[in-house]
Amino acid sequence: MRHILFVTLKLLFERKRQTLVAIVGVSIGVGAFIAMASLMNGFQKYFIEQALDLNAHVTLKVKDQQDKGKIIKKVYGEDVYFHVHGAKPRDLKDKIIDYKFLIQRYEKDKDLIGIAPHLTGQGIVRYGTVDKSASLVGIDPVLERKASVIDKFVSNRRLDLLITDRDSVIIGKLLARDLGIDETGKKVLITTPNSVTHLFKVVDFFDSGITMLDQTRIYMNLKTLQTILNRTNEVNEIIFKIRDVYRAEQIAQRINLETGYYTEGWQRAFRNFLQIFKIQNYITYMIVFAILVVSAFGIFNIIMMTVLEKKRDIAILKALGYEDREVIKIFVLQGITIGFLGACLGCILGFGIQEFLASVDVSVEGIVRTKGFALDRDPRYFVYGVIFALTFSVFAAFYPSYKASRLNPIDIFRSSA
Repeated sequence: MRHILFVTLKLLFERKRQTLVAIVGVSIGVGAFIAMASLMNGFQKYFIEQALDLNAHVTLKVKDQQDKGKIIKKVYGEDVYFHVHGAKPRDLKDKIIDYKFLIQRYEKDKDLIGIAPHLTGQGIVRYGTVDKSASLVGIDPVLERKASVIDKFVSNRRLDLLITDRDSVIIGKLLARDLGIDETGKKVLITTPNSVTHLFKVVDFFDSGITMLDQTRIYMNLKTLQTILNRTNEVNEIIFKIRDVYRAEQIAQRINLETGYYTEGWQRAFRNFLQIFKIQNYITYMIVFAILVVSAFGIFNIIMMTVLEKKRDIAILKALGYEDREVIKIFVLQGITIGFLGACLGCILGFGIQEFLASVDVSVEGIVRTKGFALDRDPRYFVYGVIFALTFSVFAAFYPSYKASRLNPIDIFRSSA
């Protein structure tokens, strides 16, 4: 094996410039993969963690799930073909009947950690001369803590003030900024769709990092919102926190069958964002694949040129007793060496890019808001990068190696005579 390694290194070092270019090409592909995977997956994990911490793992609400053809089936039977155009939705009351009974029923469910009622509605919030639309959420702070980690996102940890002062509210950080509120204690007017206007005191700010929530959401005491919406003792949403977040859809279906209410897991609630993330991953892998393919062609070109230029040397090796498989090993080992060195250099490059991105002091504001880039430093990205590099290198080296092994020493010596 030593003689094979010696010949391999000799052939590589004879073409130093081309070998270096191939190694750099592989390293760029591996480094790009590590950096892009870390950045994309870091952003996605940050969004999902924030969404799961704040929003329900499973949500139960009132939603029309009627069969549009129910009347037609009743009159003409089940075997009739029909299509309903513009069916008028049922006049449903947006409230959950016996919500207290449902909470008691699921409090001891082994799959659940917490359960809390919500009353949601829309309103207009005014501060001075500035008006903004807002999503009003009435909560029970005690139960809310069990069903979410809302305290994590309340800037000054004053959630309990919603219990002691029912005329207090916690408003989204971006909504407060848009209204011109930069400190607590300010008074705002909230007008509901039933034309009720009530004066509230801002006691804290809600800063989740998810832009669409921080721009619109206002939390207040459940009883207070029930009063100003004229919906005494009513709720229109129940949220569940579950032990295994990846069983959300399964548990949502079970609760749906048991209660008859519409239920959805977080995967369905955020399916649009998850689809965007999937597209991002496809784009990332396509770009990295293209870089690695280009570097693989570089490896292919180097080894192929070596085979063409070293026909006489290969013929001498075969005349000395080298078998076809040993010749293949020599040139495949060239590809593996280039791939391995490129992968090692790429890992160093990828780590360096990660460190650079982590040190960049920039405020990112889009779907989510972060201070700096959200990075996922999973070591598996380095392992995957090395595997990709070696795989592409072996494939790039195989054909030239096979061509070298098929050379006939007699033909080579005859043609050079």
